[in-house]
Amino acid sequence: MPATSVFNKEGANRPRVVIVGAGFAGLSAAKALKKADVSVTLIDRRNHHLFQPLLYQVATAGLSPSQIATPIRSIVRDLKNTEVILGDVIGVSTQEKLVQLVSREIAYDYLILATGARHSYFGNERWEADAPGLKTIEDATELRKRVLLAFERAEQEMDPVARRRLLTFVVIGGGPTGVEMAGAIAELSHKALAMDFRHIDTKSTRTILVESGSRVLAAFPEKMSAYAKTSLECLGVEVLLGRPVTSIAEKGVMVGDLAIDAASIIWAAGVMSSPVAKWIGAEADRAGRTIVGDDLTVAAHKEIFVLGDCGHALDETGKPLPGLAPVAKQQGVYAAQVIKARIAEKAPPPPFTYQNFGIMATIGRKSAVADFGKVQLTGLLGWLVWSLVHVYYLIGFRNRLAVAVDWAWSYLTFDRGSRLITGAVDEG
Repeated sequence: MPATSVFNKEGANRPRVVIVGAGFAGLSAAKALKKADVSVTLIDRRNHHLFQPLLYQVATAGLSPSQIATPIRSIVRDLKNTEVILGDVIGVSTQEKLVQLVSREIAYDYLILATGARHSYFGNERWEADAPGLKTIEDATELRKRVLLAFERAEQEMDPVARRRLLTFVVIGGGPTGVEMAGAIAELSHKALAMDFRHIDTKSTRTILVESGSRVLAAFPEKMSAYAKTSLECLGVEVLLGRPVTSIAEKGVMVGDLAIDAASIIWAAGVMSSPVAKWIGAEADRAGRTIVGDDLTVAAHKEIFVLGDCGHALDETGKPLPGLAPVAKQQGVYAAQVIKARIAEKAPPPPFTYQNFGIMATIGRKSAVADFGKVQLTGLLGWLVWSLVHVYYLIGFRNRLAVAVDWAWSYLTFDRGSRLITGAVDEG
């Protein structure tokens, strides 16, 4: 299987930088190498960059997929030293310096692995069929279908017990994704759908958020976690804390010794790195993240960088860096700086240091928490800042404008314009 690149003739003598993954880390690295004398190959299994923090809004009919995803080729069209390959990476030969795809191999001098994370069910993978997670557009549209179908079937259900089950939603995991998802489902049922059905009262919908820990949003200060819990309860969400999930089946979920009959169960409790560490034979942590040094490279292969959700990098206090978009973006720029310094035979930049600009989570239509260290915001002001930051991080003016307009319309009218059931529908 020959190693190939479109740069074999033009720019053949340039160092070859291969980037696997067109998320925030990969794209930031490619853009930072724009003027470098290198040939960049950007590989991704999908043709679009996805803004994952807003996937829950697609899953709850707040936004359409096209508003949070942008074609990769359009993003990098001005990067003349960059080619894009749509393909599925299955391994890496570190000895031969080859990235292995299903039908070809790509040679590299420097390799940036930024392939993100996937769902983790903590050894209970059989739960995935009944409790899907939220990482891709396909996940979001499938969840949207399940949520909306639950209301449609409840409208036709004559048995009050079965109807109650259809109108019960359980979200597992009290991190930002779980909190945002639970709040959005509660608002969808209590506001957006309230006038759409004739035989059911959507305001009677039961939304339950389950967290095995002692509080939601554990990464935030306790005061903000308490605020988030209170805000969720004001929306009608039942918050169950300190109760681990013990089983999940088609008809419901067991939370400790409490049985909850629910037609819709959503998993937001854990993530596992993509198999980067296995590809390169590197040490990994319990979540599968590759252990990297303070220059974001692997100890045995200093030409390989592992960034974002699939890398285990430490902050100044010795704690692992969180899986956030700002972390990934900063790491991508840093990796490019290291590569450029090596090519120019200059001194390397100082060890990577994450500039923490804060963390945020939204709870509902006009409530959010934002922790910027000395400055902490909650309520409407927090929501406004959260909205501005998320619009800013979207790629492309069109997407930013479309999302801003949709959010403004939803805020004024409580309406959600993307209530589409797509894909095959089981009549049962």
